[in-house]
Amino acid sequence: MQQNANAGPLESLEQWEDFVQRRYDPNRKPEDFRKHDEESPAVVREFYRLNHMYQTREFVQQKKKQYLGLDRERMGVWEAMEYLNNLVDESDPDTDLSQIEHLLQTAESIRKDGHPRWMIATGLVHDLGKVLSLIGEPQWAVVGDTFPVGCEWSKTIVFHDYLAANPDSSNPQYQTLYGVYEPGCGLDNVDLSWGHDEYMYHVVKDYLPLEGLYMIRYHSFYPWHQDGAYHHLMDDQDRRMLPWVDKFNPYDLYSKSAERPNLEEVKPFYLDLINEFFPEKLRW
Repeated sequence: MQQNANAGPLESLEQWEDFVQRRYDPNRKPEDFRKHDEESPAVVREFYRLNHMYQTREFVQQKKKQYLGLDRERMGVWEAMEYLNNLVDESDPDTDLSQIEHLLQTAESIRKDGHPRWMIATGLVHDLGKVLSLIGEPQWAVVGDTFPVGCEWSKTIVFHDYLAANPDSSNPQYQTLYGVYEPGCGLDNVDLSWGHDEYMYHVVKDYLPLEGLYMIRYHSFYPWHQDGAYHHLMDDQDRRMLPWVDKFNPYDLYSKSAERPNLEEVKPFYLDLINEFFPEKLRW
């Protein structure tokens, strides 16, 4: 496997350092996170321009066929975490930590608050689907906020104006409230923009409880769990699980800070946790 070299335009070192100094204060308030605006680095804005242009319904369905057979690799959880160590998420204006550090930050925050071991395990693996970026997929097809395709786009989607360049904007069927879906059809029957959430859900769906699977599958679906959009597509199971996604979200989002976890200190605990919930090798 080769790391994908596709990246957006970089800003000057001085601009980036200034951004980091303002955004990576460990004492930041919740409203200081997820600043998807003109202050975001150019690489973040370019990411969403590409993401919103190319994430069509046809593209999503093609990627599901390509990857959800899980017949490409076999890797253990810790192996996959180490594999991700060189990836920095271009869509995320809140952190430049490596992925293994973010996963451990998330899991450690959940652990600190005394939540069940299955939830700690969920935090540990929630972003591992980003291995797609290291096996040839551009980041706009892996990370970032997700949104439904095949129906109208909520105004709450970040950088909404970029969606005007998406070919689906010219399909009248896709630009109605329900589009190709039925009222209350359930999110399981809705195609979201393709990325690491859906992929990782399928990798671990046999090993975690439903609550954890919802956390993984929908943690990037901010228009739904943060902004209250697309509730007309929910079924009863989605309504029961939404509070669990809400419970998980602060650990994913607000654990991002400049403080790095001590890898060797926490590794024994997480190796034991991995052995409890997952097989030695997962299918990818």
